Amino acid sequence: MRQIMSRTLTALLLAAALGTPLRAEEQVDSGAYLAARTAESQNDFRAAATWYGKAIMADASNPQLLDGAVLAEMGIGDFALAIEAAKLRKAVEGPPSQLAEMALLADEAQREDYAALLSAAGTGRDVGDLTNSLVVAWAKVGEGKMSEAVEAFDAVTKKKGFEAFGFYHKALALASVGDFEGADEILSGRAAGPIYVMRRGVFAHAQILSQLEKNPEALALLDRSFGTAADPMVDGLRKRLQAGEPIPFDTVNSARDGIAEVLFSISTALNGEADPVYTLLHLRIAGYLRPDHSDALLLTGDVLQELGQHVLAAATYAGFPPEDPAYVTAEIGRAGALKSQGRTDAAIEALQALARTNGNIPRVHFGLGDLLRSEERFDEAELAYSAAIDLAKQAGTEDWVLHFYRGICHEQSKDWAAAEADFRKALELNPTQPQVLNYLGYGLVDRGEKLDEALGMIEKAVAGDPDQGYIIDSLAWAYFKLGRYADALEPMEKASLLEPVDPIVTDHLGDVYWMNDRTLEARFQWRRALSFEPSETDKARILRKLEVGLDAVMAEEGASPAPVKAAENDN
Repeated sequence: MRQIMSRTLTALLLAAALGTPLRAEEQVDSGAYLAARTAESQNDFRAAATWYGKAIMADASNPQLLDGAVLAEMGIGDFALAIEAAKLRKAVEGPPSQLAEMALLADEAQREDYAALLSAAGTGRDVGDLTNSLVVAWAKVGEGKMSEAVEAFDAVTKKKGFEAFGFYHKALALASVGDFEGADEILSGRAAGPIYVMRRGVFAHAQILSQLEKNPEALALLDRSFGTAADPMVDGLRKRLQAGEPIPFDTVNSARDGIAEVLFSISTALNGEADPVYTLLHLRIAGYLRPDHSDALLLTGDVLQELGQHVLAAATYAGFPPEDPAYVTAEIGRAGALKSQGRTDAAIEALQALARTNGNIPRVHFGLGDLLRSEERFDEAELAYSAAIDLAKQAGTEDWVLHFYRGICHEQSKDWAAAEADFRKALELNPTQPQVLNYLGYGLVDRGEKLDEALGMIEKAVAGDPDQGYIIDSLAWAYFKLGRYADALEPMEKASLLEPVDPIVTDHLGDVYWMNDRTLEARFQWRRALSFEPSETDKARILRKLEVGLDAVMAEEGASPAPVKAAENDN
């Protein structure tokens, strides 16, 4: 598909340059435009690029088609074609194109043509107010006009909502020209008060402190920011600092790197707040300007995953070599992208290989455990979670999830004693966690054990997350097991509304109706439950209930309905 698009745009550009009309046989029908728009709406950038290219062959001066081509090519990460399409778009009549201007900005910054960047800004280039302002400041750094650059950064710090961006980039610019004292004044908060910086900003500040011969302060900064959990990037830097090594400042090596940092900074602010395609375009430019920008590349993979472009995401993650400190994070991301493609076995193999080479990192085993659990390989998943738990130096609040998931594996493997112990450990670490309270409470209810304690747990879970149908179902089922059939009715009906196509909830609603002498409604709900694809065991039990009724089924199972207890609010 990419070769087709390359030939298409190459032919178009050659024809445009020579003033030669395209041959009629090169034209396509109007369906190409509709296909391009459909692909774009599905975020299928590869297909969109191909179809836009074919549509452009028929109408080379159509601004909308050229905008679509720029978007698709940048979405793929093919800037050679995106820039050529942007130049064509700039040359045709029509309203200004922010997409084309972003591609042209990327081209000028990549070529370090700072005069062109400043000229375009002066004539009204619009790529967003914050981007415009910071790019101008960095372009002045690129021209060696540091006093003017500082004034430009200071102007950004005075714009409401932009303050932190202005201070952060001013600090990076100062450090890039060797003014580490000035950079530290800003990042330490001494210059203008504390400013929030992301993970990358912490690394930059640690490098700056090291250049100031303050390795102990840099180590303290890492400890405050990241704790002591295993992390290849943090651990590598920490070892070098502990050895007394002066760490070079390489977060920004040039004004071009600074502009890449602008696009990355803005993408992180946009992530989760704006259209993910818009975020992706900023990230693609950052990666184009600085191919070794690991944070931008990792976030690019994450955004592509969000957009459903799992093949592009996997390719992005696969670009990290094993010696890269970000390799572990990238491989975990690649495994997720492979699973999203339906290649679960390949995803598991990737994480198993990672566990062999980076077995000292808990989140590697955690990720492997999650994948295995999703495939119902519970015994293997339990081993992976155990490895992650064993690596934890001291169990913290956030480790509740490891014990919770390992408990689920024990429960699915029919080892209830081990499961209950893990669930209780999870609650020891996080006593109000609704998922754990519900799972343990429901498990005890279903086993007919410690019913009063189980009911209390479930009521606490409902209070913590009152709109989850499966938790409301647990509450109703606890009432059912206690023989409080009237009390079970209202929460069971609510659970059914919240989980309208869940076979278990629907089956439970039928049971509750039966015990409230609403047998016709019970049979109706059991039939509905059958249409929602219950497990084979549940299906057989539902069919038997439809045949002989719930009381008879319970008798066959050696059980009997609990004695009817009055509702708590009855007199």
